[in-house]
Amino acid sequence: MKFSILREHLLPLLQMLNGVVERRQTLPILSNLLLVAEKKTLTMTATDMEVELVVTMENNVDTTGEITLPARKFLDICRTLPDSSKILVETKGERVLVTSGKSRFTLSTLPAKEFPLVDGMIKTAEIKIPCRILKGLFERTAFAMAQQDVRYYLNGLLLEIEQGMLRAVATDGHRLALCQAENTHDVQEGKQIIIPRKAVTELMRILDGEQNEAKVEVSHNHIRIDLGDIRFTSKLIEGKFPDYKRVIPKPSETPITADKEILKQALTRASILSNEKYRGVRIILEKDKMKALAHNPEQEEAEEEIEVKYQGAEMEIGFNVSYLLDALNIFKTDEVLLTISDPNSSCLILAKDEADCKLVVMPMRL
Repeated sequence: MKFSILREHLLPLLQMLNGVVERRQTLPILSNLLLVAEKKTLTMTATDMEVELVVTMENNVDTTGEITLPARKFLDICRTLPDSSKILVETKGERVLVTSGKSRFTLSTLPAKEFPLVDGMIKTAEIKIPCRILKGLFERTAFAMAQQDVRYYLNGLLLEIEQGMLRAVATDGHRLALCQAENTHDVQEGKQIIIPRKAVTELMRILDGEQNEAKVEVSHNHIRIDLGDIRFTSKLIEGKFPDYKRVIPKPSETPITADKEILKQALTRASILSNEKYRGVRIILEKDKMKALAHNPEQEEAEEEIEVKYQGAEMEIGFNVSYLLDALNIFKTDEVLLTISDPNSSCLILAKDEADCKLVVMPMRL
């Protein structure tokens, strides 16, 4: 195998691929990239057995072939070479020689036939959707995914494909984020799949904000997202996602209407003196007024008061302030609506002009 390539063409792709490469190196070959050089194309693949990323680019190849080489070292070499460098890659027996100018690097390799690839998928559903919409769904819900929860199905994001609608839902049992977008493709039957945390994180990096279209294919145990020259495949989490519709409160007749930025700043200031472990803040609601109170084991206290539009009953309720701030950061509008029906009920947060996104935060005892 022998080919040459410009650093600026190769480096962004290697950075993308290294996000997928197995860090713990349970199998030595998982820390390698698979390179396949054909006459006019170069294909690079990274996998950790759960997630697979394949990048194909047009590039003239002197000698075809396939090999695997250490992903991290190859990236570091390309990263530290000068701008506009031309990189020559060629195999020399059991090694790969990487040359650029007067720099020479010899890397060890492993046989390409040992590299694990995702077997053929039998798709059960397929839709096409603009990348920016899919990325937006993930970005506005992924923060609510659980981390290493024993309820393994919470360590991912639910993607629900329905006729006319695509919906993303994530919850860690203490808060829930739901975001939906229009789906113009015909769907034979509704589908619910749970995408693992790592796959969601990588997809948010890979999907661009442009008008490019993503082809989403789903099988019984995989999801594949095809962007033309980039193909991303991930295993799905098996299990039943909780019935999220049951935990979303109905919008109130007397919601709290607040300026998002003022509320965010007040909660941020109050959080400074909250308990570092529990992050609790007490919210006191009165007519057209909201107070946020926080204290910590050092007997320090913070009190913030802001004007809001509210005509409901007076009440006092505790929340994890980090959860409230995470929820507010999702919205792009100036005003938010908060529904709190009683001190034991969850808080529903909506944007005034965004009906496609709902955030729910459970109360906490203080």
